[in-house]
Amino acid sequence: MDSRISASSYSNTAPLIWSFLYGSRRGSVELILDTAPARSAQLLAEGRVSAALVPVIAYQTIPGVRLVPDVCVGAREQVRSVCLITRGMELEDVRTVALDVSSKTSVALTKIIFREFLGIGPKFKPAEPDIDRMLEESDCALLIGDPALALSICDFQFAIGSDQSQIANRKSQIRVFDLVELWRHYTGFGFVFAMWMTALGSVGIDFAGARDEGLGHIEEIISNYESEIGLPRDDFRRYLTSNISYSIDESMLNGLELYFELALKNGLIERNRRLEFVD
Repeated sequence: MDSRISASSYSNTAPLIWSFLYGSRRGSVELILDTAPARSAQLLAEGRVSAALVPVIAYQTIPGVRLVPDVCVGAREQVRSVCLITRGMELEDVRTVALDVSSKTSVALTKIIFREFLGIGPKFKPAEPDIDRMLEESDCALLIGDPALALSICDFQFAIGSDQSQIANRKSQIRVFDLVELWRHYTGFGFVFAMWMTALGSVGIDFAGARDEGLGHIEEIISNYESEIGLPRDDFRRYLTSNISYSIDESMLNGLELYFELALKNGLIERNRRLEFVD
């Protein structure tokens, strides 16, 4: 193996890693997959991988890492897979928030939205990503990844259970707030959730080329995840091709810089390093 790299196994990373699993780059790297993006950040921080697709806040917490340019998991207007959920409550009335801690970037974004934009300081507590239990114990829940995607299209059966009578009642009670929609409403910018990072000067891997190859095989990716996630094929295709952006535009880059500024202001990171990219 030339390199060892790591990424989460969420469906939204699939176009970035398809080439390494099934395409022209198969066998060129050892790819470590985990359900939690934070795990990839840990592997990178420990020097156990040469590059990792990690939540962007890790850039400020792992010494010496640099960003692979252009390639990302982000969204310009709506993400659908990173959501705040309440039982009908407005966010301004929330006093307790259960946090799915699998992505530190989304946790920090949630705190910025409440503290900086809504001007309130609810109590935050970590929780397993079980929406029923989260909302039993808190006013609001941060849910990340494929479970949040299922909720975002109002198909509550996946997260809440199969009792159809209860589902009908709960649909009218649960409200889903898209974090990128909230971010864009208050800032006017897109948002970047994850990027490839490395502590090496160069990793010799064409991540942009891998992305482009993956995006050329969206139908195969949909087929791979379709039964696992349970979304209608058209909805899943729309999510991967319209909601998620795998390239960074100026709005998203400006959003990333503002995110780091606000994270520092709110005590969520200890420093704000300027963005440095590998050649």
